[in-house]
Amino acid sequence: MSSSTTSRRGGAPSARALEHARSVFDFGVTALLGVRALEIGPGRVTAELQVRKEHFNRNGRVGGGVLMAMADAMGAAGSVVHRPAGSRGGTTESKTNFFSAARGPVLHGVSIPLHVGRTTSVWQTSLTDSDGRLVAMVIQTQVALPAER
Repeated sequence: MSSSTTSRRGGAPSARALEHARSVFDFGVTALLGVRALEIGPGRVTAELQVRKEHFNRNGRVGGGVLMAMADAMGAAGSVVHRPAGSRGGTTESKTNFFSAARGPVLHGVSIPLHVGRTTSVWQTSLTDSDGRLVAMVIQTQVALPAER
């Protein structure tokens, strides 16, 4: 493995790998929603979302797509920490279970790796509301691909 990533055997990630993982939160829908990374490491990613009226569906609850997008970014960031330097990747599968209506004012997420292999990793993300109630659990598979030529 390159010195700009982490070893799947527990080595510490480089500053560059962590910076690259943190950048997942700076683009696209993740940035638009306002998902904020709190902690990024090889064994855990945490984030939060300050709930705004734009996040609500017509029933006054946080929309399921908002929750799924938050979890997807968290699993992606964790995956990036483990990828070889210069590689790219993405989500190949995602499964969400919704347990309770999410209202806010803040949603919290914790993502942990269930598997980290050479080309895929599987991440489990738990999303809770301000009272600590589990509102959704997402399990997703991320793939690492060679850099584009």
